[in-house]
Amino acid sequence: MKRASKFFTESERAAIAEAVGAAEQRTSGEIVPVLATASGRYDRAEDLFGVIFSIVLLIACWILFQDIRPVEEDWASGQKLVIGLVPVLVIVLVGFGAGVALSTWIPYLKLPLLSKREIELEVDRSVAVAFQQFRIRGTAASTGILIYISLFEHTVRIFGDDAIDQKLNQEDWEKVKDLIIDGMNSGKAADGLRRAIALCGDLLAEHFPIEPGDVNELTNELRIID
Repeated sequence: MKRASKFFTESERAAIAEAVGAAEQRTSGEIVPVLATASGRYDRAEDLFGVIFSIVLLIACWILFQDIRPVEEDWASGQKLVIGLVPVLVIVLVGFGAGVALSTWIPYLKLPLLSKREIELEVDRSVAVAFQQFRIRGTAASTGILIYISLFEHTVRIFGDDAIDQKLNQEDWEKVKDLIIDGMNSGKAADGLRRAIALCGDLLAEHFPIEPGDVNELTNELRIID
């Protein structure tokens, strides 16, 4: 999975910042686009994948290498297993560690082990953190808007401050989200995000037009969360 810091080229980032600046020339609102690699670590899913991987590894070793051999020792007779208790424990521990490491390195391996509810909760938490972290809550007229994109979860969230929520509704945000999703699906993510930013500018300009003496409270660049 490509990290957020590597997802857009420098020229695409510059174009996104220009789109934010152009949109904000028509409104007193502040538009903050954020791109996150993932919204959560999902440690429980990593551990679960480690357990599954260790079981699969044990089964493979058992099928390939397990055997019953006669005991060839003085004063002893009978038979014994080639893979005994200690090797089994070693295989399980090594398999668990390898599975956890593998799911960390390739995050999509743990995606089937995640519930939709768990993903939504992590995205909601990350959106709330980003809203505070990038000072969107602190705009003078409460007209900040967050465009949050999370790559691992394939999720887009639009979150407006108090004044914006009183004027715009979920239907407006769905139109913005659709532009971003269409851009992602068509391989033109930067263009989709720029169109979404322009639409945000249109929506904000209708209710929060530019005011004399208005200043740019937040910088225009794309924020990255790796």
